[in-house]
Amino acid sequence: MSGTSTAVTRLRAAAGGANRWVVLVVLCLSLLLVALDATVLHVAVPAVTEDLRPSAVGLLWIVDAYPLVCASLLILFGTLGDRIGRRRVLLFGYALFGLASALAAAADSPAVLIAARALLGVGGAMIMPATLSILRQVFPDRRERALAIGIWTAVAAVGAAAGPVIGGFLVEHYWWGSVFLINIPLMAMILPLGRFLLPESRGTGDGPWDVVGALMAAAGVLGAVLGVKRMGSGGGVLDLAGVAPLLAGAALLVLFVRRQKRRTHPLIDIAMFSRPAFTTAVGCIVLAMLALVGLELIAVQYLQLVLDLSPLETGLRLLPLTFAAMAAGATGSYTLSRIGPRRMVGWGFVLTAASVLLLTLMGQHDRPALLTVGFVLLGFGLQSTLFGAYESMLSEAPAERAGGAAAIGETSYQLGAGLGIALLGSVMNAAYAPGLARLHEEGVPAAAGSAASNSLGEAYQVAGRLGGPMGDLLRDTARHAFVQGLHVTLLVSAGLLLLGALAALRLPKVMDCAPARDACRPRVADPVASGPRSEPRALPVQKRPGRRLALPARREPAEATGSGRAPR
Repeated sequence: MSGTSTAVTRLRAAAGGANRWVVLVVLCLSLLLVALDATVLHVAVPAVTEDLRPSAVGLLWIVDAYPLVCASLLILFGTLGDRIGRRRVLLFGYALFGLASALAAAADSPAVLIAARALLGVGGAMIMPATLSILRQVFPDRRERALAIGIWTAVAAVGAAAGPVIGGFLVEHYWWGSVFLINIPLMAMILPLGRFLLPESRGTGDGPWDVVGALMAAAGVLGAVLGVKRMGSGGGVLDLAGVAPLLAGAALLVLFVRRQKRRTHPLIDIAMFSRPAFTTAVGCIVLAMLALVGLELIAVQYLQLVLDLSPLETGLRLLPLTFAAMAAGATGSYTLSRIGPRRMVGWGFVLTAASVLLLTLMGQHDRPALLTVGFVLLGFGLQSTLFGAYESMLSEAPAERAGGAAAIGETSYQLGAGLGIALLGSVMNAAYAPGLARLHEEGVPAAAGSAASNSLGEAYQVAGRLGGPMGDLLRDTARHAFVQGLHVTLLVSAGLLLLGALAALRLPKVMDCAPARDACRPRVADPVASGPRSEPRALPVQKRPGRRLALPARREPAEATGSGRAPR
């Protein structure tokens, strides 16, 4: 027993030292499952519909329950981890995620599947901010942390992109419940690894935890995300089902911010938003995710409905985007140190906008080389942007507020995804429908043309029912209108990306590696590790003219101790 205890103690001690890269592997595996589960069900929706026969509203909740619940609880669990321990919250998230996966795989009714997906969202909300805040702790050196964040963001992109591929393979060879079963053995492996390897960390814990504020934030984010999703699902910007929750969510978030400003010990340090780099980084995450998710959704529809590819073939066509994102993450640390956050995020947006403009050359016929080049540029550009934005945001946040900062970043990620579907989906619908307006002049029944204007998939169904020359005319017209709408949507997306490039000008020009911040120059002596000193820790910041004062929370001894150490 003593040998076992000693081994466990050594593992835990190693987690904060030479084996922090092993900790990163565990954190990335955790994130991979959460990101994978966000998209793996998309290709299984037809099979779920055929088996469980949900209503239209029920199917919507089956798809949306996971991201809605996850987004709404990120701030709650991120700040709770700062209070009770991030590792503890993460381990509870592992267990809940595994149990909810088993429940989802065994679901025999839409209600059970919706409940399971909601529980998966709770588990995901526990896992996502905890992984990023623990990463912030075990990599105090900014250069090493930049490399770790690059790997972390690349894994998130891999999980989201691999979801349709894995889901398509499992649905074609097994049954739809198998897309959830893959989580169980992985969680069974990660839970004991996390228990032994991950270090515990928490914030200062001053004052009581603001339960009312946490619930206000959860309800506010839920209303905001639900509203933008409803408006993007075809209801329009004036649809009461979308406007009402959006306005209610926005009002709650305003009240939440006012409450945090008045409290002595707030959940979220609102002062972080006074830092231009932090606020700009959060905005860039929203814009990058808006473009990524909206474009992926439209690309999937194009590949399946226009080019007539299977779900598995569609997923494989998107793999170049994934590989490019991995390359951008692997080289992100080097790129950031060479060109700085401003150029990395700004040029990432520009490169993404160029790739989007290139994709406007897509037509009704397959052009594999064009799609591959466009997806490679898209993946590399967006991943570079997300990398630089996440690194800047996390480095600007105080160490003891890492959970809250990570929750803000992940909430921005989810809001951007919801806005991408709502905004670009609305643009796509507005540009697609007019192309079918004159079908009645060609003899197509007005009711059929009206139904076909809702979506390309519905147009194909109507064309199949009509049959004959009328059906062929409706199909060809709808396909042409979809491609035209796709071009308009891509142009709008390129404009938004260029706005993101302009916003990135507010980010720091160079990567701040000053000893007073998160020191990352190996040649700079560590003020704590080199010996006892009596100077106040805030003194080096005050001696630097022209620089803004760092928050006192950034001068934790743990941060200084980790500065400048070699990887081994």
